[in-house]
Amino acid sequence: MTDFILNIPDLLSEFQFLTSRSSGPGGQNVNKVNSKVELRFDIQNSSLLSQEQKEILLAKLSTKISSEGILSIVSQRDRSQLTNKEDAISKFYVLISKALKPVKHRKSTRPTKGSVEKRLTGKRIKAEIKQNRSKIDD
Repeated sequence: MTDFILNIPDLLSEFQFLTSRSSGPGGQNVNKVNSKVELRFDIQNSSLLSQEQKEILLAKLSTKISSEGILSIVSQRDRSQLTNKEDAISKFYVLISKALKPVKHRKSTRPTKGSVEKRLTGKRIKAEIKQNRSKIDD
């Protein structure tokens, strides 16, 4: 089951890219060239993801998904539109793989006798130090 969830298909055919003018480095070039890239991916209508994968993504990435169910990732690090496009794609795959990675359940453990004893002796020493700070009645 977990191998199936982690198996992420090539989703490039379902990406939609929007470009706009970027803020940031570029000088006068910023006002003329659309270098900012926004990658949009419709999780609900994806034909390449399984229903289980869609449910996991919708639950875990709910803060990054719009009300229409579209996951949007923006990249404007570089002056080049192509570099920003590649950056957005890599950000997308990292985000998806982290979301689809199964959560490792924590096994509850008990403290060892030695660690309990060490903690209690430390508490006793601190209590004695604080006790010695109090005023002495004559």
